[in-house]
Amino acid sequence: MRIRHLPDTLINQIAAGEVVERPAAAVKELVENAVDAQATRIDVELMDGGKALIIVRDNGVGMGADDLEAALDRHATSKIPDDDLLHINFLGFRGEALPSIASVSKLKIATRERGGEAFEIEVVDGKKSAVRPSSHHEGTVVEVRDLFYLTPARLKFLKTSVTEYGAVKDMLQRLAMVYPHVAFRLVHNGSSSFHYPVLSDSPHDQSSQRLRDIMGEDFITNSLLLDSERGGVRLTGRIARPTHNVGTAQKQFLFVNGRAVRDKQLLGAVRAGYMDVLAKDRYPVVSLFLDIPSDQVDVNVHPSKAEVRFQDGALIRGLIVSGIRHALHNQDVRPVTSLTNQLIDRLDQHRANAPSQPSFNPRAYLTTYSSGHSYSCGGSLAEHVRGAYQPYETYQPSARFDVPEPEATADTASYPLGSARAQIHENYIITQTETGIVIVDQHAAHERLVYERFKQQSAENGIESQGFLTPEIISLEDTDCARLLEYADLFSQSGLVIEPFGAGAIAVRSIPLLLVGKISLPDLLQSLSDDLRDHDRATGLEERLNAVLSTMACHGSVRSGRRLSPAEMNALLRDMEATPYSGQCNHGRPTFVALSLDDIEKLFGRR
Repeated sequence: MRIRHLPDTLINQIAAGEVVERPAAAVKELVENAVDAQATRIDVELMDGGKALIIVRDNGVGMGADDLEAALDRHATSKIPDDDLLHINFLGFRGEALPSIASVSKLKIATRERGGEAFEIEVVDGKKSAVRPSSHHEGTVVEVRDLFYLTPARLKFLKTSVTEYGAVKDMLQRLAMVYPHVAFRLVHNGSSSFHYPVLSDSPHDQSSQRLRDIMGEDFITNSLLLDSERGGVRLTGRIARPTHNVGTAQKQFLFVNGRAVRDKQLLGAVRAGYMDVLAKDRYPVVSLFLDIPSDQVDVNVHPSKAEVRFQDGALIRGLIVSGIRHALHNQDVRPVTSLTNQLIDRLDQHRANAPSQPSFNPRAYLTTYSSGHSYSCGGSLAEHVRGAYQPYETYQPSARFDVPEPEATADTASYPLGSARAQIHENYIITQTETGIVIVDQHAAHERLVYERFKQQSAENGIESQGFLTPEIISLEDTDCARLLEYADLFSQSGLVIEPFGAGAIAVRSIPLLLVGKISLPDLLQSLSDDLRDHDRATGLEERLNAVLSTMACHGSVRSGRRLSPAEMNALLRDMEATPYSGQCNHGRPTFVALSLDDIEKLFGRR
C-alpha cells in the first residue's frame, strides 16, 4: 500500500480529536488565547452545554487583518517568538486550537486591534471565507456553533448537556483562580452561572477574593497558608485542615506557572502530604501554585497541556510533601467551623420540626402555687424546692458531670482548649474557653497523642528489625528487582534488608519488627517497586509502619467509657495543645468541635 499525504481538512480533524475532545476543551483553548491577549474581562456564553453554541468575548489586544487570516492556519502562533521550546511563557502555543475547532464546527471570529480597524472571518465546512470589515468594538469575540457536526462519531460520545456544562464551569473556575486580575463571567442557556469581578487593585486582595468566590468562605476559614521554596522552585497557596475534606479529588486545584494541570505526580504528592492525617477514602481540598523556571518543566507533553514533565520530579514531590506537612505540623489548635455550623443547623432544624409546647408562664405558675401553699420569703419556698429534688439526690447517671475546683481552672480558661468542666457519656469532655465551649472526643484525641509519641520514639531510637534464620526469597520481574536494589540502603534504614539473589529474585534478610506477621512480603516488595516507578519514592513501607503504629495507638489510648478526673481531662487538653495534628485523629476525624458564645446565644434566641 502506497503512502499518501492527507488533506489539510482531515489533518485538522485528526488534531481536533486530540486537542478538542469536548466543549470544555474548546472553551479552554479560546479562553487561554484571551488571557494571552492581555484581556482583563472574559465572558463565556454556552447553549446546550457548549454543543450548540460557544461564545467567548474578551477585551484583549485584538488582531489585524493579516493576523486574523493566519490564526486559522495550522501551526501558526504568536506565542513562540523564536525556535526555543524550553522557554514557553504563554498558555496557548501549539498553533492547533483554532484550525482544529474550525474543522469540526461553524466558526466566526470578529476582532479589533487596539488603535486599528475591526475585521471578521468565518469558517464553514472547513473552508475559510475572506477577511472582511466588521463593526466589532474592542478585543475579540469567537463564536463556535454546532461543535462536531462534521464528525458525528465524536458527537455521539459527548455526555449530557449538564455534564458538559459542568466540565466547562470547572475548567473556567480553575483559570479564574490563577488569574484573579481578570474578570470572568459564565452564562449557560441564557442564565448567569457565575460572575467573578475584580474589586481591588492589590494582587493579594485579588487572590484572596477570587479564592473566596470560588472555594467559599468555609474553605478560607478552615485552611492554612503555604509558602515554601527549594532549589529555585516556589510553592504557594492554601491547603485545608485535614478535618475539612471531601469525597472526591475534584476540589484539588493545582497550577504550574499559571497553567491549570491534572498531573498524577502532583496529585500523588498532595496525597502523600496528607498521608498521616487523612482517611484513605477522603480527599483534601487544596489550591496550590507552583512557580518553576520554564527550562525545568516541559509543558508540551500533552496535546491539551493538562500534564507536565519536570526535569527534577523528586525535587517537586519533596517540596509539595514537605510544604504540606510543615504547614499541617504548625497549625494552631482550632476547630473546623463547618462542623460547628452543621451542629447549629441540626439544632435549628430540630427545634423547627419539634411539636409545639404550651408556653410556660412563670407569673401564672406562681399565682397557682401560692393559692394552695402558704410560705414566707424567709425560706419556705426554698424548702419546697429542695423537697422537689430529694427523690433525685441518690440518682447516679451513666454520664458523669465533674466540675474542677476553681483554683485548678483559674489559669486554664485562657488556653485555646480552655478548662475541663464536665465529662458526658463517659467519652466527651466539655470545656469552657474565654469565648465559648469546646466538646472533645477523649478517645480520638488521646489516640492522636499516643500515635505521635510512638512516631517520635521510632524516629529517635530507630526501627527495630527482625532477622530471618534463612533469607526469604521473593521472585519479581527483573525491572522490579533492579529498582528495589537501587534503593536498598534507604530500605535498610527502615529495617528492611534486601540483597540480590540471581535474575528475577531478591533475598530478604530482615524486616521491621512491627511488621512481623502482619504483611505479605511479596505484596510489600511489589508495592514498594510500584511506588518507586510512579513517584521515584517508596512510601509503601512508611505507610505500613505508620499503620501499625496507628493500630497500636488506638489500642493503647484512653477508651470510650473511661471516667476521667478533672486533672486528667485538663492534662489531656494541654497535651493536645502541644501536639501536632491534634485537631484530628489518625483516621482524619475531628477530635473536637467548638461553640462560641454568639452561637449559643443564637440558639437560645438572645441574638
